[in-house]
Amino acid sequence: MRLLYDLNAPYRTTERRFWLGAMLLLAVAFPIDLIASSLPSVQAGDAHYSGKQGQILVVNVPTDGGVTGVEGTFLGRSISFFPDTQSEEPNRFVGLLGIDLQDEPGIHELTVKVQAEEQRQTFMYHVQVLKEKFHVERLTLPKNKVDLDEKSLVRWKAEQAQVKEVLANDSPTKLWQGGFVEPVAGKRTGIFGSVRVMNGQARNPHNGEDIGAPFGTPVAATNDGVVRLTVDHFFSGKGVFLDHGLGFYSMYFHLSEVLVKDGDIVKAGEIVGKVGATGRATGPHLHWGVKLNGARVNPYALLDLPFKGSVQSAAPVTVTVPGSGVGAPDP
Repeated sequence: MRLLYDLNAPYRTTERRFWLGAMLLLAVAFPIDLIASSLPSVQAGDAHYSGKQGQILVVNVPTDGGVTGVEGTFLGRSISFFPDTQSEEPNRFVGLLGIDLQDEPGIHELTVKVQAEEQRQTFMYHVQVLKEKFHVERLTLPKNKVDLDEKSLVRWKAEQAQVKEVLANDSPTKLWQGGFVEPVAGKRTGIFGSVRVMNGQARNPHNGEDIGAPFGTPVAATNDGVVRLTVDHFFSGKGVFLDHGLGFYSMYFHLSEVLVKDGDIVKAGEIVGKVGATGRATGPHLHWGVKLNGARVNPYALLDLPFKGSVQSAAPVTVTVPGSGVGAPDP
């Protein structure tokens, strides 16, 4: 079996880098201009691709057939690839690379392994992580919502362990389809990644987006998936964790009602709950979060992914405006 561009043939270092650059065609999902003149100034060969903290990169790997699997590793996180059935190019594999909101800025290696029959090829690429400018947000909340008593602390730790266990299990198949839904058509706070200073104390960065909407507003699943966990937690309140396959999860918190149960199969746009203010929240809103292969990414990056489908977002992607309520992060 031969990979596209005869990648099984031996190459010197400079020739190999050339073909690697030709092999991987990267499209950036969150607004990033790939025109060379607009990229940050780096030395030639230092970085093949570039993205900001919290963004998603789409990695395309074309082959000439016979490939049985493609997998990648970036900053210790596994990146799953899947056959691209929507592409006009046959035998192309696609992977979604999430850049965590706290990934260290700089140039890091993306390792891609291509399995073809009895052969395995390993390729190395450079990805430049750019620093995003996140907001600093100051909140004043009741003391019992910020400083936990012993009983609440025990509860919180148990809830964190429960979530960690669920998110550690990656479904081996891709469940989502082209086209993503914005779960609520409301006011976006634009606070993903913001540093929360609560009652004068710095807390963990906000790992999702808050969407202000009236109490009881239906909340839709952003894409096809399986309900892995429904909760009523101290901080996030009533919530739903959807597994979309291959290490891709979406989360919906502070709900007034949960309308699905563990194990349910849901479709994009299906209602999974209603907007509320449960848990630690200052008013009715939805906390929408996404984890991609363990990376905390901006959920609005999903709406810009270049995958087409019959579903549309619930509201156009525009500038962010203050929401009517916000939730606070874990300690």
